[in-house]
Amino acid sequence: MDSLQFPESFAWGAATAAYQIEGGWDTDGKGRNIWDTFTHQGGDRVFKNQTGDVACGSYTLWEEDLKCIKQLGLTHYRFSLSWSRLLPDGTTGFINQKGVDYYNKLIDALLTMNVTPLVTLYHFDMPQAIEDQGGWTSEKTVEVFEKYAHFCYSTFGDRVKLWITINEPYVFSKLSYEQGLLAPGKGEPGVGAYQSGHNMLKAHAKAWHTYNTFFKEKQKGLVSIALDSDWAEPLDPNSVDDKEACERYLTFRLHWFAKPIFIDGDYPAVMKSEISRKSKAEGLTTSRLPEFTDDEKSMIKGTADFFCLNYYTTRKVIPLKQRGPSYDSDMGAEGIKDPEWPESGVEWLAVVPWGLRKLLAYIKDTFGDPNIYITENGFAQSDPPILQDTHRWGYFQETLVEVLKAINQDGVKVKGYFAWSLLDNFEWNSGYSIRFGLFHVDFNQPNLPRTPYFSAIQYAKVVKGNELISK
Repeated sequence: MDSLQFPESFAWGAATAAYQIEGGWDTDGKGRNIWDTFTHQGGDRVFKNQTGDVACGSYTLWEEDLKCIKQLGLTHYRFSLSWSRLLPDGTTGFINQKGVDYYNKLIDALLTMNVTPLVTLYHFDMPQAIEDQGGWTSEKTVEVFEKYAHFCYSTFGDRVKLWITINEPYVFSKLSYEQGLLAPGKGEPGVGAYQSGHNMLKAHAKAWHTYNTFFKEKQKGLVSIALDSDWAEPLDPNSVDDKEACERYLTFRLHWFAKPIFIDGDYPAVMKSEISRKSKAEGLTTSRLPEFTDDEKSMIKGTADFFCLNYYTTRKVIPLKQRGPSYDSDMGAEGIKDPEWPESGVEWLAVVPWGLRKLLAYIKDTFGDPNIYITENGFAQSDPPILQDTHRWGYFQETLVEVLKAINQDGVKVKGYFAWSLLDNFEWNSGYSIRFGLFHVDFNQPNLPRTPYFSAIQYAKVVKGNELISK
């Protein structure tokens, strides 16, 4: 048996998001959010028209979640705040005290257990009242989000020392405002993703500065943003076209948000040139990609105290020739799965643990060697899932070996790992048809019992010893 030790003080966690687990969608004064609206409209937008109205019931069953966290022995727990549970209309004009009380109970209980909370301000669940005024496509939302962040820091920051402003701006801007697949379902190809992403970057930066200016000295916390990315390689490593497409893929996927924040406050040159060129060819007088002013570039640059990476899979990349204005057409690249890669229980998630190591090394070399937390990584089972999920534990083992290689052989400063997810939950458009949880949730029983998968039992052993046991 070889013992594979992780660094001292390595953060071991699991992650959740408010809409996906809490339920209580209209309980105790919570305001409506875009997923409440989206799922209630029906029309097969979500698998079997399922909703997060009840989900895992964590609004009332939060102590059951704590038992799961304790059983795993986690050092950290990542969860998100429901913006509309705290501020029903999205603004500080009315504060819902019962929402504040809920998160106070949760945070205090975690600290009593010696579990460090990593708190996300925004995980896909915009208050409907703010969306009605344009949501992320509106410049006004930047200031609204800044005030929301200020409220959260002042309310919870005496105990919360690790903050994430926005989860996966790439996913949300592209799937919600470009393709219209996720709530609020407002597809505007070639425009919506860039406009919403632009405002998210500014909102994140302002929220970071708010903390840095008013709270950091006293609270001594850290603030970042959670960026997701595939690793990508050219399908044919000898093809110049494939190699160039691969560079564009990583640029449009990762650099879009990472370069402004970690390097220079501005978009990648290839994004600016490609979108500008295509906008001009479409007869537009300005680029579909908005521009930052010099002051905005200065404001955005350096607004992350650590790097949060959500990684799930890897793609082989080929050029894409697509007509008409769209994000994919601008990128001019397509990521495909290698047929030899095994799949998880969901079609898009090919199992490629070695891609995580390569991506971690790439981030180290490209974005200034930051401290990195892997804030999401997981393996899906289809429903009905297998409790004895040895195949999934194999995936986790292989992935953690790659993380250790990144730390020990590549010198990457990986500070923690958060499995997605603590619980089986509402997986957006897929509803309850896929299972990412370390704990099985029986959604057919009113008390929504949690049962550990085999992978949870094994993960707890890794956490306890701070080491991976490999045969």
